[in-house]
Amino acid sequence: MSDDTHRFEAVYRATYDQITAYAGRRCDSPQDAADVVAETFVIVWRKIEELPPGAQARLWVYGVARNVLADHRRSALRRQARHRDLDAEMADLYGDLADRSAERNAIAQAFATLPEDDRELLALVAWEGLDRREIATMLGLSRNAVRIRLHRARRRLSRALEVADVRFTPTDAVVPTGRSL
Repeated sequence: MSDDTHRFEAVYRATYDQITAYAGRRCDSPQDAADVVAETFVIVWRKIEELPPGAQARLWVYGVARNVLADHRRSALRRQARHRDLDAEMADLYGDLADRSAERNAIAQAFATLPEDDRELLALVAWEGLDRREIATMLGLSRNAVRIRLHRARRRLSRALEVADVRFTPTDAVVPTGRSL
């Protein structure tokens, strides 16, 4: 093994528990903390040449974790802002159709039950108008992987809509079961 590998392994063993606790105290969920810790050590590996010697290494890793955490928070704020913007846009588009509010609420609730990856794929198709090739390029996946994931996301949405008692009419308008058009 190279010296860089040995240095990384040593700093990883020495700081992993501390960085995990640091991230855990500052993140909203254990999953977010795990993401922050993983990204921190990816950056440490990429910048191993910059790793200071001795006790300074621990502080440097804390600095990396702090920056990763700040990026994570900014990303979360941007995501929340996009959701608010989308909600406002949807309200502008459909706000005047009082008869459709139950329909929209049922669809929104069904959509919200989907995993984040499913919501992202479906939104890229429906809201951004991207095709599978464009999505594959954007996400760094093969077109076949996007096709499969999109198929599965649509199937999960269909099941969620069934659970929410929403059905498709012959004219492809979505309405809650028991309601007329």
